[in-house]
Amino acid sequence: MGNEIQYNGELKIANDLKISYVSQSTEALKGNLKDFAQQNKIDESIFKAMLSKMGFSKLDFDTDIEEMSEGQKKKVLIAKSISEQANIYIWDEPLNYIDILTRIQIEEVILKYNPTFIFVEHDEIFAQKVATKTIKLQ
Repeated sequence: MGNEIQYNGELKIANDLKISYVSQSTEALKGNLKDFAQQNKIDESIFKAMLSKMGFSKLDFDTDIEEMSEGQKKKVLIAKSISEQANIYIWDEPLNYIDILTRIQIEEVILKYNPTFIFVEHDEIFAQKVATKTIKLQ
């Protein structure tokens, strides 16, 4: 993700590797959805279509992100990630604040497109449905 970390051995990263990341935290989100899409270099119409599929209304599109609920903010991050063309998707607890209907929709997208995907999630049922391999930490 561009952060310096200490490690042993050799790390090789492809020059054109594109990572799409969904943070556990939503506190850095600001502004309106149009500006957010432009800042993140994603197609605004695809981004808003993803948000519509996750229950956003026309009124929600005019709301500043800071005024949205935590669930709406998480949907913004997920819609951004889904809208990006990436080699690998890394999501940190994507289901925090997410309602059951949106969870099912996210599962369907993952199963349909089968992206290279690494995620941390406490919802074991979600993990069982979408993961091909799991690492369980105690």
